[in-house]
Amino acid sequence: MNRANLSGANLSDANLSLANLTKANLSNANLSNAILRGANLYGANLSFANLKGADLYGANLRNAILSDTNLSDADLKGAKTKGSIGLRP
Repeated sequence: MNRANLSGANLSDANLSLANLTKANLSNANLSNAILRGANLYGANLSFANLKGADLYGANLRNAILSDTNLSDADLKGAKTKGSIGLRP
């Protein structure tokens, strides 16, 4: 799903482990409690997305746009975040 337009999509509770979402538009998407273990989100637009409780263990978030993204209770262990925009420690 390279460069997929999933803006505003409801993907809550979806299992997207190892998915290739390189440069995908996921702005305003609902990914609450989604499983994104090892997913490739390189350069993806996740602005205003809801990732509350999402499992992003080992995900590639390099150069992703995370402005105003809800990451509360999300598991970011092992996630690669270098170059991401808007990620707050």
